[in-house]
Amino acid sequence: QVQLVESGGGVVQTGGSLRLSCAPSGSVFNAGVMGWYRQAPGQQREFVAAITSGGATNYADSVKGRFSISRDSAKAAVYLEMNGLKSEDTGVYYCNSQKITLGRPPVTYWGRGTQVTVSS
Repeated sequence: QVQLVESGGGVVQTGGSLRLSCAPSGSVFNAGVMGWYRQAPGQQREFVAAITSGGATNYADSVKGRFSISRDSAKAAVYLEMNGLKSEDTGVYYCNSQKITLGRPPVTYWGRGTQVTVSS
């Protein structure tokens, strides 16, 4: 069983920056697509950003130009650099990662989330 642990959340003022990290608490694994989602209070979880094993990235329109996703495949870790934070970026941020096992379908695991609060 894979357990992903997020860190780096906190309270920041509008326009500030945060860097989120996500890595497995146990053994490193072969990761496929890795990503970040977020959930604001009373809202559904939404896509933020994703990165493939080859380094291709995709972002939600609301964060393009402000957020940057990166990964360290040797650590099965994924990062989210967030700049120019806005109040609407407030929420719980979750990472996910595909575990790739030869001969088996990929399995997606989720972290438990880290709170990001942007105050004005």
